[in-house]
Amino acid sequence: MDHVSLDSSARDALVLAGLAVGVLALVLAAVALRSLRRMRRDLTLLGADGDAPSFVEAVARKTEEVTALRTEVDDLAALLARTRTELADALRHVSVVRYDAFGDMGGRLSFSAAMLDDGGDGLVLTAIHGRSETRSYIKGVKGGTSEASLSPEEQQAVSYALRGGQS
Repeated sequence: MDHVSLDSSARDALVLAGLAVGVLALVLAAVALRSLRRMRRDLTLLGADGDAPSFVEAVARKTEEVTALRTEVDDLAALLARTRTELADALRHVSVVRYDAFGDMGGRLSFSAAMLDDGGDGLVLTAIHGRSETRSYIKGVKGGTSEASLSPEEQQAVSYALRGGQS
């Protein structure tokens, strides 16, 4: 066997390189040990303490609650949309115009009342009061107009109802 002899400077360089690798390994081991201790401490914080649920369990429970609340909000939004659709067909725009149908004979006891939905569909109820009798009429309204001719008071009641009952 042949022995390879190294000169002292090469040997010193190899020793220094080995020493540097060893020191680097010790530093990396210390960093890893410190990181492991920190992870154990964090795990202890996340873990359960006695009868109390762990942090992870609490977060999981809250996540389920938030998911349930989102589902409930979605259901309520759908219900609100249906309610708005149904409400659009309700007779909720109402206006009453009072007048004296015969001059100074009966006072302002006659009236025309318009009851319309959001689309301007509904009816106009008119009661004409005289000295000896009162007559009532109902006329259908579609889109803010009627197939039957509307008196000026009836048309005024429909216009007020379409504007939101502002007299």
